Amino acid sequence: MKLPVIDLSSRDSLSTAIAIRQACIEYGFFYLVNHGVENELGKAFDQSRSFFSLPMDHKMKLARKEFRGYTPLDPALGLHGDSKESYYIGPIADTNAKLNQWPSEESLANWRSSMESFYWKLFEAGKKLFSLIALSLNLDQHFFEKIGAIDKPSAFLRLLRYPGETGDHEEICSAHSDVGALTLLITDGVPGLQICRDKSKEPQVWEDVSYMEGAFIVNIGDLMERSTLHRVKRTGKERYSIAFFLDPHPDCVVECIETCCSQSSPPRFSPIRSGDYMDERLAITPV
Repeated sequence: MKLPVIDLSSRDSLSTAIAIRQACIEYGFFYLVNHGVENELGKAFDQSRSFFSLPMDHKMKLARKEFRGYTPLDPALGLHGDSKESYYIGPIADTNAKLNQWPSEESLANWRSSMESFYWKLFEAGKKLFSLIALSLNLDQHFFEKIGAIDKPSAFLRLLRYPGETGDHEEICSAHSDVGALTLLITDGVPGLQICRDKSKEPQVWEDVSYMEGAFIVNIGDLMERSTLHRVKRTGKERYSIAFFLDPHPDCVVECIETCCSQSSPPRFSPIRSGDYMDERLAITPV
C-alpha cells in the first residue's frame, strides 16, 4: 500500500494542510518528504547499530528507568508478539533532561552529541508539521505554540532493533495505536510495518506499508483521537527503526479543539493535563 505523500517544503501551506487532513481521515498515516533531515538518516542508523552492537553488560548499565534507557530483548515477550530491544531518549530541554542515560565516551565516542543533534532536527520538522496540522483544523498556524503545547516538547526518541530469528508468532511488535499526538517513524527498508484502517472490522484487514527512501512515515496518535492500529510483522530479517514521539508539554491543557465541536456535537471528554494523560497511558503500555 502507498500512503499519501506530504511535501513539508511546499510553499502552498493551505493545500498541504488540506492534504494532511484528508490523509489523517482516510489513513491516519502518511509519508513526509523534503523534511530537511534526509542527510542525517544514514548516520542515525549507523549510530543505532553501534549502540545495539555493544556487549550486553554495557547496555544493561543503561537499563530503562523513568521511560529512558535500554530495554533488552525478552524471549518470553517474543511469544506474544513483542520481540525487540529498544533504547529511549527523553526530553533534553528541561529539568528532566538529567534522567536520560547515555553510553560512555569510551564505549561510543560522540554518540550522545550526535543523537542530541538528531533529536533537535527531528523536533524542528515535527514543529513545522504541527503548524500544518493546525491549519488543517481551521486554526491559526501558530495555535499549538500559542497554547504552550510545543514550547518545551515532551518528545521521546526511540531506537529499535528487531532480531531476524524466525519464530512461531506472526508479529514482532504487537498491534497497537500510539498514545501521544504525533509520531515520526524512520525505517531501514526492511518490510514488516502494517496498518489496519478499520480496527472494528472482523476479520481485521492488515495492509503492508511500502518503504519510501528518505521519507518519514507519520502517524497521529490517540491524543489526536483518530489514531490507527498498526503492528510489525515477522519477516525473518533483522530490522532497525527509529521513532520520534512528539507530544504536548506536560502542563498543556488538552481539550476538544473549538473547530472540532459544536452545540450539536459537544466535547465528549473534560479537559486534562497532557502530563496526566501521558502518565496514565504510559503506565499501561507494555515495555
